[in-house]
Amino acid sequence: MSWQRTLVFFLVCTFCAVGIEYVFNTSIGWVLLALACGIILVYRRHQAVRVGAWLTNIDLDPPADVGPWDDLTAALYHQNRQQKALIAELRQTNEAFMSAAMALPIGAVTLNKDFQIRWFNPAAESQLHLKVNQDIGQSVLNLLRSPEFIAYANQPSWPDPIVLTRSSGATEQRIMLRLIPYSTDMLLLITRDLTQIEKLETTRRDFVANVSHEMRTPLTVLGGFLETLMDAPKDAFTREQIHHYLNLMHEQSNRMQALVADLLTLSDLETSTSRDQEEVDMPLLIQNARQQIEALSGGRHRFEWNIASNLNLFGQSTELSSAITNLLTNAVRYTPDGGLINVKWSSDPEGRAIYSVSDTGIGIASEHLPRLSERFYRVDRGRSREVGGTGLGLAITKHVAMRHDADLKIQSKLGQGSTFSLVFPSKRVLIPN
Repeated sequence: MSWQRTLVFFLVCTFCAVGIEYVFNTSIGWVLLALACGIILVYRRHQAVRVGAWLTNIDLDPPADVGPWDDLTAALYHQNRQQKALIAELRQTNEAFMSAAMALPIGAVTLNKDFQIRWFNPAAESQLHLKVNQDIGQSVLNLLRSPEFIAYANQPSWPDPIVLTRSSGATEQRIMLRLIPYSTDMLLLITRDLTQIEKLETTRRDFVANVSHEMRTPLTVLGGFLETLMDAPKDAFTREQIHHYLNLMHEQSNRMQALVADLLTLSDLETSTSRDQEEVDMPLLIQNARQQIEALSGGRHRFEWNIASNLNLFGQSTELSSAITNLLTNAVRYTPDGGLINVKWSSDPEGRAIYSVSDTGIGIASEHLPRLSERFYRVDRGRSREVGGTGLGLAITKHVAMRHDADLKIQSKLGQGSTFSLVFPSKRVLIPN
């Protein structure tokens, strides 16, 4: 009952006690009043016990009809609900923040004022080779063991980052680190792996230098011939000599056109998404390439063609034709006259399709094999210019292979020839009806 009803009940009991004493001239009314007060006290204690039990599990609905405790339990229950909602919101925000921090591609390490690690994300774990079970609580100065970083950390402030070179197996890592103070006595260590970025920048510089070098020679030749023809007297050259110079200029022009075409092809393969793919009639594609390559050889080489007639691929025909032709062209260019070129298109027991071109050419030393598919990489630059080519054929072939889930495999020995193979996975193989 509420305190108002309790007061009314007490007043009624008091009035009755006074009335009984006045009418009957006896004190029994006061006895009854004392009894009523005892009942009220017992009931209030019972209500207090119920409230105390509820306080041990305040998440439950508050008890009803607890007299003077009603307003208090309602207020506590409402406040508890608000606090729980706020805690849930804060927890959700914290989880979202932690998920974002864990997903960052840059490393993040929280440190106390003594440079002891409190937390780090997977990127920092990978870049700094940290271990969750061992390195939490350890000093990052002891773990990195770099004099440069220790000197950097001991500075009064850290306006600029520092870049460290760290060995990782056979390769070197270039890691940028920066300390950022936050809160009153905490530090945030940001790390970023610059290895790939610097490698790409080196590749870009090499690419520009190589293109400039490849273009310089034909442009120099063209400029020299034009200058000679322009400065010479009118009848200084015979018709045959002029025709010879024009042929040489035409060759250099074709060389630049081929270089530009290969550069555009390579750029398209590197930047565009896969084109529409369909079933490609590989025997027909190889037959078309055969006509071009035998014409390029001009009867100077012997060919063996072993082409499975019922083996197609799911892919992009223009790209596959480019890869097939590049391998054949290289074989013709680097195989001496009278040499044998063996071309094979078949499947293996695992269901993969294999296109291979073997020759009896000069072969390639083993130290050059890993770099053959790099842009403009040449084993013998002098010979490469003699036989033609842009230095981009194998780079194009490798990109075509990757876009078709295939592997480019190279086997070669000096003086024994080479074998270049494209191995396509079984999921790409189609057997025509």
